[in-house]
Amino acid sequence: MNALISTALSGVLMMFAGLFVKNKQSIKFVAIVALLICFAANLAELCTLQGGSRTLYGMITVSSFSVLFNAVAFGATLLYFMLSGSAFEKVGEHVSDYFALVFFILSGITLASSFSSLLMLFLAIEIISIPQYILAGSDKKSPKSSEASLKYFLMGSFSTGILLMGITLIYGASGSFLISELGLGDGAASPLALCGVILIAFALSFKVSAAPFHFWTPDVYDGAPSVFTSFMATVVKAGSFIAFIRLFHGAFTGTISKDWQLLLALVTAATLIIGNFTAVFQQSVKRMLAYSSIAQAGFMLLSVISFSDFAVKGIILYAAAYSVATIGIFAVLIKMKDYTFDGFNGLAKKEPLVAAVTTICLLSLAGIPLTAGFFAKYYVLTAAVQEGNLFWLVIIAVICAAISVYYYFRVIMAMYFKSGEPGVEEMSGRFKFLLVVTAAIVILLGVFPGLLLQFV
Repeated sequence: MNALISTALSGVLMMFAGLFVKNKQSIKFVAIVALLICFAANLAELCTLQGGSRTLYGMITVSSFSVLFNAVAFGATLLYFMLSGSAFEKVGEHVSDYFALVFFILSGITLASSFSSLLMLFLAIEIISIPQYILAGSDKKSPKSSEASLKYFLMGSFSTGILLMGITLIYGASGSFLISELGLGDGAASPLALCGVILIAFALSFKVSAAPFHFWTPDVYDGAPSVFTSFMATVVKAGSFIAFIRLFHGAFTGTISKDWQLLLALVTAATLIIGNFTAVFQQSVKRMLAYSSIAQAGFMLLSVISFSDFAVKGIILYAAAYSVATIGIFAVLIKMKDYTFDGFNGLAKKEPLVAAVTTICLLSLAGIPLTAGFFAKYYVLTAAVQEGNLFWLVIIAVICAAISVYYYFRVIMAMYFKSGEPGVEEMSGRFKFLLVVTAAIVILLGVFPGLLLQFV
């Protein structure tokens, strides 16, 4: 609850900060301080829980898991502010408003990590989504940005309608909005309630870019300003997955039924296959990352299917590893003048440190050992193996992971083995230092994942 209140107040603070703070860098400093306060308030609540949970009016349940995920989201956002916060002013003049929108999104994410009522789920999804529509269309000089915002708004409104219809059916069948009273695990749920849960699952699949509801992702991520795509593709996506997990782990008491498991497994397989195979044929690095985010969503869906401790650890580690690596890559991408693969030709000769950090982040996304992405994939795949009847899905996931190595290595090949003069902006020593910190986090979590998992 501390995280929810502090992020909401920080969003209001940033809205007014623009009236009193004229220096753009000072606004960024205020945002970082506000985020650190949110982080501290969130950890303070962890101390009061003492390993248990606290339910507020039957609507919100704050647990150590939700607090830990909030900490991961805040930490990734802090890295995002420090690496890419200065690029906000390149998008438009309303820098403080952009920071405010990010805080409001964080407020929705904290609610998504702790809801116990379908009403709170709806509020969380909308609080997360509406600021994204604004951020996607914030570059008024770019027609692609306006197009991305319009597409996202129309598709998002459609998914919201599906979500509301699902909630309505569940309430009509059970007379309650509480997910714990759905009783899907014991087979006592009515057909009306089952239809409602299916509709909600479809709506959430849209939010996490799961197939076949992924079609909006490439156009929106490619058209939106890169500085905001970085946040939308990482922290926001992870927050939507937490909502997915809380819904199914709350609705299915103890274990997930075989029918639901098969349905989710088919969605996961389709997401992995479509995301990876379409990423292979992209000529733009930014668009390739958009399709690869769909593929990464497939791996995170593996944690929704399983109810084991490995699944819980896997989603926390995956959220951290994927967010840090992708934020690092987009921080470099923002500095590039050409988003095609050819635009990265010869980057290792001109900026060897930047190329090295980019390589480490790409290796993490591919799941190469000694990076955080390796153990993240290991935990979610192990969780699927422990289910016993999902070996076919694990095989598909491993094959898709091997395919991802190809398109990630296309960027590495361009940087190190192709000649050219990359169009890249001047990078400060402070920016390069933060890139090194990003790479260090990726390697540290890859060598010592227990540093994070000990709190799960």
